[in-house]
Amino acid sequence: MTRPSLVLFDVNETLSDLSPLRSRFEEVGAPGTLLPAWFAGILRDGFALTAAGACADFRDVAEAGLRGLLAGLPGWRGDLDRAVAHVLDGFDDLPVHPDVPGGVRELHAAGLRLATLTNGSTAGAERLLDGAGLLDCFEALLDVSAPAAWKPAAAAYRYATSTLGTAPEETVLVAVHPWDIDGARRAGLQAAWLRREATEYPAIMTAPHYTASDLPDLARTLTRAAS
Repeated sequence: MTRPSLVLFDVNETLSDLSPLRSRFEEVGAPGTLLPAWFAGILRDGFALTAAGACADFRDVAEAGLRGLLAGLPGWRGDLDRAVAHVLDGFDDLPVHPDVPGGVRELHAAGLRLATLTNGSTAGAERLLDGAGLLDCFEALLDVSAPAAWKPAAAAYRYATSTLGTAPEETVLVAVHPWDIDGARRAGLQAAWLRREATEYPAIMTAPHYTASDLPDLARTLTRAAS
């Protein structure tokens, strides 16, 4: 493989810990167990719009899905507008996963370029990284609004490498999502699967070049590959 020079991070779930949103659901009278289904629905609808040649803002897709989920919840009688706003506002206060600061700082200290590419917003990524004291480690925060295509569409990854002036084969996409790994590989990037608690990578997806249980573990691997 080509020596990597740029590490491109997915944000939602890869860097950010979504688990505090469970309590947001509970605070509006809905079960916290709805979080995984809601987030999966956001991705489904965003992917579907991209496949159809359209595009929508992450928050708009999240709001539409949340409205339908809460309105269809048996026995739920809350204020829909207020409940939706309360849950969505939780995105502004998310923490990073505990393994993120050490791994990011190790990669930065090794001289690798760091950037983000999210289906969410650059503003959200900035709040997340600033809150963790990591913003100065990243040279760019990108989202998919410019290419108007959600990852895993190839246009999203190509937009990032073009904007950052890096060849795809010198770029490593880091994500916890196999669909993101598969998309990056098909677009010509290297890819690293941060598996955390996952046990098995789906055989139907293009395999990652690197696999690690946490970000410091991955940082050591990428630092060796870049040396």
